[in-house]
Amino acid sequence: MKIAILSRNAKLYSTKRLVEAGQQRGHEVVVLDHLKCDLVIEAGQPAIIYRGVKLTDVDAIIPRIGASVTFYGTAVVRQFEMMKVKSAVNSQAIVRSRDKLRCMQILSREGLGMPKTAFTNYSKDVTQLIAQVGGAPLVIKLLEGTQGLGVVLAETDKAAESVIEAFHNLKARIIVQEFISESKGADIRAFVVNGEVVGAMKRQGKEGEFRSNLHRGGTGQLIKLSRAEKAAALQAAKVLDLAIAGVDMLQSERGPLILEVNSSPGLEGIEKTTKTDIASKIIEYTANLVEQKKEKRASKIIKE
Repeated sequence: MKIAILSRNAKLYSTKRLVEAGQQRGHEVVVLDHLKCDLVIEAGQPAIIYRGVKLTDVDAIIPRIGASVTFYGTAVVRQFEMMKVKSAVNSQAIVRSRDKLRCMQILSREGLGMPKTAFTNYSKDVTQLIAQVGGAPLVIKLLEGTQGLGVVLAETDKAAESVIEAFHNLKARIIVQEFISESKGADIRAFVVNGEVVGAMKRQGKEGEFRSNLHRGGTGQLIKLSRAEKAAALQAAKVLDLAIAGVDMLQSERGPLILEVNSSPGLEGIEKTTKTDIASKIIEYTANLVEQKKEKRASKIIKE
């Protein structure tokens, strides 16, 4: 079958690994830059034009949509869905997970553990906002931040007030979150594919750094999840309707606390740390989606 990887850079580790894994299983794999896809919206005939050519033979897509192009990227994924092309991650789930506030609200509704979080419409009562999450130290996050960018640790109430007011003056949307001191600058990344945790690692921030992101100089080590951590990761992916997800959690005295659920988690750190071929698991899942579609179509024809 023909599988398209939606990625802006064919040289990225994750993209290369998915192409390699797909080809090893006999599939035709192409990389499409979603920003170069033109969408033709017509009654009953949705189409995608890529570099001047109409796409007609794609069986499935694996979206690798960057946060900065979520709007257009998910529009492309949605167009493929309208064309009855199977997507490893559905467009609505990507949108849902990218909105940090919406994601936290959904997880909260489902009773999943998370750091206490507050959000305001540029409120002038910054002192009250800080008090809502237990006071400093606390973490301030840009809603659009990724890979640890736009995340600030305020160690005192005064520092917190200054940072929050600065962001508000810039009309930047932020959330304020309690700081979990017992995590000691570390978090857990659990990688979920089709309702199964296929790999997990503990990420430790470099000395003096509370952010554990590998992009910020953190290190990863293999970890065996507790029953509660595994259950939290699977439930988080499920309620957000993400078949593929990177679930980031903190270990705390009150159990696992979910920080974020990523709909396009990178493969490099998790594969190298766990020594697991996660790219093949994603390809296998995607191929099964197409096979299930063919079986349903055949069954429908027989009934008719």
